[in-house]
Amino acid sequence: MAFAFPFSAIVEQHEMKLAILIAAVDPSVGGVLVLGDRGTGKSTAVRALAALLPEMKAVVGCRYACDPNAPPGNCEECAALRAKGKLRTHMVRVPVVDLPLGATEDRVVGALDLERALSQGIKAFEPGLLARAHRGFLYVDEVNLLEDHLVDLLIDVAASGENLVEREGLSVRHPARFVLVGSGNPEEGELRPQLLDRFGLSVEVSTPTDLPARIEVVKRRDAFERDPKAFTALWSKEDDKIRQQLLKARARLPKVTIPDSALERAARLCIALGTDGLRGELTLMRAARALAALDGVTEVGDAQLRRIAVPALRHRLRRNPLDDTGSGVRVERAVAELFDA
Repeated sequence: MAFAFPFSAIVEQHEMKLAILIAAVDPSVGGVLVLGDRGTGKSTAVRALAALLPEMKAVVGCRYACDPNAPPGNCEECAALRAKGKLRTHMVRVPVVDLPLGATEDRVVGALDLERALSQGIKAFEPGLLARAHRGFLYVDEVNLLEDHLVDLLIDVAASGENLVEREGLSVRHPARFVLVGSGNPEEGELRPQLLDRFGLSVEVSTPTDLPARIEVVKRRDAFERDPKAFTALWSKEDDKIRQQLLKARARLPKVTIPDSALERAARLCIALGTDGLRGELTLMRAARALAALDGVTEVGDAQLRRIAVPALRHRLRRNPLDDTGSGVRVERAVAELFDA
């Protein structure tokens, strides 16, 4: 059995861990982009999430692990199963799927077997990575190096929630709603603006400069590699606490309200920063609501807006040739001016 490094054992990187938890509470936030130095725990945190997430209910016999409570008509396989009788359900792990940089288009979107279609009249479809990631997480390491045609695919599917495969007059459509998580080193290239805009939250990670923190990272990693089973057991109670916090936050989320005063704060902040469109406000409010659910409160307030403003807005700012400070610093400065006034 392969063990993932426990989520709760990751040292520091609080902004990254919080953003991932928020996306797990409310997938409508729109995914997480993690940028920073190599060896700072980016891929470790994403893979740790897979072991942390509680199981979900899925339709038996559906290759896309659809939600049995989803509206009928979204999935051809579920529709066929419904026609035969009552849907049966079972519990499955939430998928966390890796999309490698060198993946072919057929591997990502799925492949239609044209030979069987022509010779036997059967529309045979082999699901791809997008199908496997439905209702879960799709992780792209070095996302800034992803080939353009795959970037276009991700943008289309992330916007529609469906994957359409067409070959020689044949077509298959299936649901593909997932949380997109990308990581990369900005020194190796920038993301296309269209893809950058699809990420709800953007966080930056850096190598710890604090001596005790660096020592603790090395000690924990060494202990995990020496005995993964024992190390995972040592942190199981802490991971269970986070798992229970996630479950309670998901249950609380529909009850969390956003007062007009919070909406006004968010709008004023985005106006002050000059963000394009209204996606900044929408993401800020969704993330603040999920954070309130994690905090155990039922109303979004200044505390949530302050904590989530930087990851929600830093990647939506226009470049200012007269201000060479980082985008995160600019957001923090605007937050201070607005909230402390």
